[in-house]
Amino acid sequence: MKPSKFAVVGAGIGGMATVVALHRIGISASLFEQAPKFRRIGAAINLTPNSVKVLDRLGLGPQIRERAFSPAFRVSRTWNTGAETSRIKLGSTAEHKYGAPQLMVHRADLLSALENALPPQAVYLDSRVASICQNSDEVVLTLQDGRTYSFDAVIGADGIHSTTRAAFFDEELPTYTGMAAYRAIFPSNRLRGYEVDSFVKWWGPNTQSQLVTAAINRGSEMFVFATLPEPEVSRESWSAQCKIEDLRAAFADYHPEARAVLAACEQPLKTALYIRAPMRKWTAGRVALLGDACHPMVPFMAQGAAMVLEDVAVLARCIEANSEISSALRMYAATRRERASRIQIASSENDWLRTGSNADWVYGYDAWNVPLERDEQMSA
Repeated sequence: MKPSKFAVVGAGIGGMATVVALHRIGISASLFEQAPKFRRIGAAINLTPNSVKVLDRLGLGPQIRERAFSPAFRVSRTWNTGAETSRIKLGSTAEHKYGAPQLMVHRADLLSALENALPPQAVYLDSRVASICQNSDEVVLTLQDGRTYSFDAVIGADGIHSTTRAAFFDEELPTYTGMAAYRAIFPSNRLRGYEVDSFVKWWGPNTQSQLVTAAINRGSEMFVFATLPEPEVSRESWSAQCKIEDLRAAFADYHPEARAVLAACEQPLKTALYIRAPMRKWTAGRVALLGDACHPMVPFMAQGAAMVLEDVAVLARCIEANSEISSALRMYAATRRERASRIQIASSENDWLRTGSNADWVYGYDAWNVPLERDEQMSA
């Protein structure tokens, strides 16, 4: 591809990773973010082997491993009896089998690693995109303060409420799932007799109720993730606080070991969970979507971050392999859409790895080496 200038909208995991990936293949990319500064937000992220392979190729593996924890097993347990229904070896076994380990890391540490890898002068903070328009030669971004910029292509990595998606694709609003998610972190030494070295999922009495635990920060801290049915639409925020007493009461019928986890928690954060149906089209001329902008999903398979990182790797490969921008973007969408949609649907069903050990189709995916879809018109 001839030298091109790309704009990336949204400085989350996908947006920053896209700029890093494009920079590594010699493509100039500018990153536009509406927040005035980068902040340490969120809780923890489960980086499964398919996502770690992407980060390793971007040169971020060593920095992330410094603060991460690699679980020994992925364990499924029944909410009331505690019966174990599935146990999958991770750690060195996963690294040997899939080419990378599973890593649990604080979201802020992942974002920090990505931020440190950004090229100088690539980021425009406090820059909310108001509109995007394109012609056959360029795409023009207009910011809320009136500034305008011209690029050869735009990548929308701006989340479930994507401005880029609204400008070129359907106007379907995100659908509330009827669930709220709760996240908390506390010192691991508060738990005695619990399997702190494994990723443990307690499967609830229905698909909307569950409790997940995993260590982060080299095992010194425990991350807790829980979901519950909540008929009223709650605040969609990563920083809304809730009363721990209410959460403990909601899980009062769970196994004593699960209740002990919540007894060790202090102040969980709460967010509503929203989804959209799989999109048929991810590209429009010189514009493409990735991550939650085109395939938002509930976190029940822990594949949200993995899917956006896979998107980034395939996008970079398609851009490098094509001499024409719109063809590259169509190839990217055609290569990625089926897999992302399949995982989007499976996440909503919330049944993967309840029993059995069919992790290979998820963890074994290598975004750097999967065949690129040559029928570019599939996503036109």
